[in-house]
Amino acid sequence: MLAIIAVFVMLGIAAWFLIIQPHEELIQADAGGHPSTPVSATARAVPPPPVNVAAMDINQLLNEARKAINEQRYLAPAGNNAFEFYLRVLEKQPGNKVASDALRETFPFAADSAEQVINAGNFGDAQRQIELLAKADPTNFTLTILRSKLDAQRKLQDKQQQTADQQKAQELVTQKAAADKLAADKLAEQEKAQQLAEQEKAKQASAPQPGTPAAAKPAAGETAVAGGAAASQTSEAVLVKGVAPSYPPSALRAKQSGWVVVAFTIEPNGRTSNVRVTDAQPRRVFDRAAMEAVLRYRFTPAMKGGVAVASERQQKIEFNL
Repeated sequence: MLAIIAVFVMLGIAAWFLIIQPHEELIQADAGGHPSTPVSATARAVPPPPVNVAAMDINQLLNEARKAINEQRYLAPAGNNAFEFYLRVLEKQPGNKVASDALRETFPFAADSAEQVINAGNFGDAQRQIELLAKADPTNFTLTILRSKLDAQRKLQDKQQQTADQQKAQELVTQKAAADKLAADKLAEQEKAQQLAEQEKAKQASAPQPGTPAAAKPAAGETAVAGGAAASQTSEAVLVKGVAPSYPPSALRAKQSGWVVVAFTIEPNGRTSNVRVTDAQPRRVFDRAAMEAVLRYRFTPAMKGGVAVASERQQKIEFNL
């Protein structure tokens, strides 16, 4: 019984060293690792491409291809992958059975690798890998699937980029409108302050000065003359509300700048009318936006003889990004 047990133990030990352990080492070697160390895809360094591949013979090419297969370099990197080595073998010896069988057997794994490259968004290298697969098996239906997926991913990326560009353009329009409104409000405040200063100056000039004959109480005739002078007061129209023009979307997309000179009438009620473009650069790009903005201006009308009257004005409106 002891002898029988000893025989079974010896057989088990022999099976471990001769069958199980070599099989595990082979699996680990195919995955790029070693039985004693964990396998890590990131830790595996890609060897440099062989020197002067064109001068290699068939056996050397097959040897490099087998190395690439063991390291799962089916289609990448360019110039140092299994498919390129096998295809070179077929160029040197059309119908080589080893290369043909290897390409056929590894095609599904290589296709999976190309799909992962597409999913990663590396479309240039994905296109190269698909073309390499097509050289190995041009009629394989998997190529149609890969090409369709690559095209769909490219269109999705283009759409996302277009959406991002539109959002950026809209943000620029909003920022430009806010800046123009701020500038218009500031201009209106400055003109209003100037008008108030002029009115205060005119009031001080017409007030009697102490210690002079003018400080005495005016006679009835003098009062009538002063009233006539006030009635004959004349002043220019003053902007009280400016409106920033809207930037045309087509010009914004083209990053186009320019200016428009607009002439218009200020009515006695302070509104604008008869708005027309007298000059523009470039022509017919910003005209409509400038006219629509001027139509919304509001003024303190011009005064003549103490009465509000219509007046003409011309203004240059600039469009800059």
